[in-house]
Amino acid sequence: MDFLPGNVSMHQPDMDEARRACAREAVDALYRAESRRVLATLIRLLGDFDRAEEALHEAFQAALEQWPREGMPSNPRAWLVSAGRFKAIDAIRRNARFTALEDVAEQVEHLADERAAQETEELEDDRLRLIFTCCHPALAPEAQVALTLREVCGLTTEEIARAFLIPPATLAQRIVRAKNKIRTAHIPYEVPERSQLAERLDSVLRVVYLVFNEGYSASGGAALTRHDLSSEAIRLARLVAELQPEPEVLGLLALMLLHESRRTARSTPEGDLILLDDQDRRLWDAAKIREGLALVDGLVASGTIGAYGAQAAIAAEHARAAEPARTNWGRIVALYDLLLELEPTAVVELNRAVAVAMCSGPGAGLAAIDAILARGELTGYHLAHAARADLYRRLGLREEAAAAYGRALDLAQQEPERRFLRRRLMELDAPAR
Repeated sequence: MDFLPGNVSMHQPDMDEARRACAREAVDALYRAESRRVLATLIRLLGDFDRAEEALHEAFQAALEQWPREGMPSNPRAWLVSAGRFKAIDAIRRNARFTALEDVAEQVEHLADERAAQETEELEDDRLRLIFTCCHPALAPEAQVALTLREVCGLTTEEIARAFLIPPATLAQRIVRAKNKIRTAHIPYEVPERSQLAERLDSVLRVVYLVFNEGYSASGGAALTRHDLSSEAIRLARLVAELQPEPEVLGLLALMLLHESRRTARSTPEGDLILLDDQDRRLWDAAKIREGLALVDGLVASGTIGAYGAQAAIAAEHARAAEPARTNWGRIVALYDLLLELEPTAVVELNRAVAVAMCSGPGAGLAAIDAILARGELTGYHLAHAARADLYRRLGLREEAAAAYGRALDLAQQEPERRFLRRRLMELDAPAR
């Protein structure tokens, strides 16, 4: 977008306002697309999360003030990094009276170092540096996830708190403690040496997958998905795969590609949820499916399938089926058996129960879900009650189905899911909530 100054005319005030509006639109779009990348570079340059965040916001404010007069620069991201860096230098100089002179000089010298601007050929992208820093083993696991979602992906404190089902104040304290830990422990802002990379991958992959899940199925609110988050997770997984093409990295990438391939078909234009069996499979992204299937086939051929690879193989079975009736549910149950050995969790067991229902009938699946709930697990998980309700519905047990749908509705946070559950209740002639 170009809003270079034009000729002065009798309508100059209107033109000035138009330029400002155009600049606001351009800056808003750039913030959505590039702010995390700019922040990652500023953290590297400034060596401090809070200082970099302040510099980021000042740089975008400067863009709003200058670009309507001067026009958008040819490289907006570099302009923002440079502006943020110099804003930070100015702030240090203003506060010099509180700091020893030699300390200020050292900080300014560090901030003015231009080497970072010349590192465009490096494999270690700044956001990859940032995610390894946020996922450093010195940080508590819950802090790793929270900090990555906040700093790498730009989720608000409230959004992350909803995902963790904790108060925003608690989440904010968690992030502050993590930043302080990075500062006081002198955690390096870098991608680990290759000899150390393998032991650090587990936490990174877990965080990348959580970021993808927040984008693929938002934890709450009006939207079913957040394409920016799932796309960012896939991009990060590609970067990690370039550095360390281990089976689980490739498995996670395959899993995310195969899920993401169904995005367009997962909801109506109005944002209502469409179940897998009801999706128009012609809308699935064939390029992502081909890439995902090739990765899965490579893992199967190598005999090195981990937890992410097993999940990707399950998603691949759905992708291979041209229509729901041709899905190989027996194969999917067998893959869930493998996944349970690798990752014995109640959620995996629940998903296996749904596959059992498709393979052996709703009664068998319902018994498996009831066994999970009888242990006191997943009682607060809305999808467990929604699955149970669907199996009751398929068995013709309308009253039991309505009770289970009602319980799922009480627990669901995402508005498209809530609308879906209300429709199911109305179909059963049960009161909607």
